[in-house]
Amino acid sequence: MSHRSRLSNSAATLCGSLSTATLTDTCWRSWNDDHQDRRCRPKPDRARTMTTIKILLDRLVFPECPRWRGGSLWFADCHDGKVIQMSPDGDVVSAFEVPGGPAGMGWLPNGDLIVVSMAELCVYRRGVDGQLVRHADLSGHFRHHANDMVVDQAGYSYVGEVGFRPDEEARSTSVLLIRPDGAVAVAAEDMMTPNGSVIDDDHSYLVVAESRERRLIRFKIGTGGALSDRRIFAQLGPDEVPDGICLDAEGCIWVASPRAHAVIRVHPSGHVLERIETGRLKPYACMLGGADRRDLFVCLARDHDPSATRRERRGAIGTVRVETPGSGRP
Repeated sequence: MSHRSRLSNSAATLCGSLSTATLTDTCWRSWNDDHQDRRCRPKPDRARTMTTIKILLDRLVFPECPRWRGGSLWFADCHDGKVIQMSPDGDVVSAFEVPGGPAGMGWLPNGDLIVVSMAELCVYRRGVDGQLVRHADLSGHFRHHANDMVVDQAGYSYVGEVGFRPDEEARSTSVLLIRPDGAVAVAAEDMMTPNGSVIDDDHSYLVVAESRERRLIRFKIGTGGALSDRRIFAQLGPDEVPDGICLDAEGCIWVASPRAHAVIRVHPSGHVLERIETGRLKPYACMLGGADRRDLFVCLARDHDPSATRRERRGAIGTVRVETPGSGRP
């Protein structure tokens, strides 16, 4: 059954600013051997322009991990324990509960959806019958709060975790590789809160948001999903802590940064090309979708503390049009 939750007219949009960082007039050097044909951009003529984020769906608890598939936006309302399918206009098409609270999700080649359970430290698989079965057990490697995940076209998945509780000292963890049959292996070690992840269309590289270090880390993807050639894709500013991310057709990455109250578009050189301010709401994840993949969907909330988010229900899905379409996965 479909329903829609709407804001009052006075709060139906969030006014923000889209500003372009000041860049040098010289071209940027090609950023890796795989992308030498990419062209550098000169300093833009217009340094700042205004835009508006339109709210499509509100009164959510804590939306995260958005995905575009089959003409719908799918996302996890993590603190409400549900995966929600939403139409481009903001109608709720379907929803189902995930034990332990859902996070990152994707689809296997046969069309089955797989979704992370944060508290249960596992990945569930949901087939056409709607039943959830365990696909992978992460508890042998993870300690606290399994998090985002990206799934490639062959069914190989990469998943991260927070790794420590708020009252514990920060410590490193791993990015895990889940094979299509559910077998789990360590793909990359010594990661500080690996979070949102993207894979390019050619399945040649993976980029992971390393939240604690305020940077994006890039790996080459090899045979069987093995990762190598670890390097920094972009080091972000003091307040630009990366959370959920998505990739566009020019190889740039949109980064949701809740501490900065902004979604930023980052070039592989590390320069911030565009910045969308989100006002009082914080962006926790983003996804390029729509018919032409130029609708940037943003998951918004006032806080990430479950006790506050469940009480206030101020989470929302917003959208803004951008120039460059989405690419890759998720």
